[in-house]
Amino acid sequence: MAGEAAVSGWVAPGWEAVREAFARGQSDDPGGAQLAVHHRGRPVVDLASAGEGATAAPGAFGAASVGVLMSVTKGLVAVCAHLLSERGVLDLDAPVARYWPEFAAAGKSATTVSDLLTHRAGLPAFGLDVSGPGPDGLRDWDLRVAELAAARPLWEPGTAFLYHSLTFGHLVGEVIRRASGMSVGAFFATEVAGPLGLDLWIGLPRDEEHRFVPQFSVRPAPSPEQIAGFLTGLGLAPDDPLHTGLRAAAAELADATDGLTTRQGRAAELPGAGGIGNARSLSRLYAALIGPVDGVRLLSPLTVERARAPRNDHLAPPPPLDSGDASDRSRFGLGFELPRAGLPLLGEGSFGHAGAGGRLGAAHPESGLAVGYVCTAMAWEPSAGPDPRWTAWTRTVVAAADAPGRGRD
Repeated sequence: MAGEAAVSGWVAPGWEAVREAFARGQSDDPGGAQLAVHHRGRPVVDLASAGEGATAAPGAFGAASVGVLMSVTKGLVAVCAHLLSERGVLDLDAPVARYWPEFAAAGKSATTVSDLLTHRAGLPAFGLDVSGPGPDGLRDWDLRVAELAAARPLWEPGTAFLYHSLTFGHLVGEVIRRASGMSVGAFFATEVAGPLGLDLWIGLPRDEEHRFVPQFSVRPAPSPEQIAGFLTGLGLAPDDPLHTGLRAAAAELADATDGLTTRQGRAAELPGAGGIGNARSLSRLYAALIGPVDGVRLLSPLTVERARAPRNDHLAPPPPLDSGDASDRSRFGLGFELPRAGLPLLGEGSFGHAGAGGRLGAAHPESGLAVGYVCTAMAWEPSAGPDPRWTAWTRTVVAAADAPGRGRD
């Protein structure tokens, strides 16, 4: 144990234990990290650990720095969809083809927008090319969404669910574009980030590039051969389209991660995993979903209830992937992750989204809590249970919010 990490930033009176817990959680982390907390619309924690280990990413990682969000970006996309729904522009229960007619091809005419938001669409990959399109190919939005529109689902939409690691962003993002006339990155910037003054982007502007601190991995990524062997071990025959599709999805995610090391990749709109931002803005965003923040509230209480209602608890992954342990399967509302053993978030009733390596944004309406956590070290593996960096501070944050009189502070 390296001892507590050096931490900068501030906490409001009564939240001092969160600083200590955050420092403990970062003690063995070679990278930098940020933690921000809002309580009933007010910032109460804004901390950073610079990450000065031997393998840390270059540059100090302060509270104003920005980094890759990975799948936390999906929560940003979901917010856009719910805003359009509230405004009567988008019906989440309607067929996707109402907004995107080409999508009706290959047996997808009944697929709903809600199926896209809940990973039930049967399209976990853009295609079946197990070598991937490459980082440049991923940036071709029109080509990627044309592939999805023409694709045949790998299972009957709505009957099973399996995480759509990159395609989620293009599927929901294209519906947002068709319904609003704006790309998902432009819509988020105009309708969400702008009113709240957020340092969050789906497509990093050039004039913000100087604030960016890159991510790095603490372990080698699995090889294509290892991924193929793992899928075969789960009972998927090598010639099964699902086997091929999941191999393709893994290659696409590797291409996306690779692309985010470049200016072109960060500037592109990759709404499944390519968001850029910091913890204080994530916390502020989630706080504005559940209550007013400086006079701005993004979603109504009714919309929040709809967004966090479980949607997939009665479903399983497509066979033969449905034969494993069901106790810690991913749980989803409409676009947001819900608590489970390996991802407890802020307890029952909370909602949010985690990102590969350890990023997190979440809110808990009943307690008024909202949190954001951004890190540079890709260290968390969902299969290993909750990120130990999170568990060091999440309980402390919940306890601080429950302290006598805290609801009036």
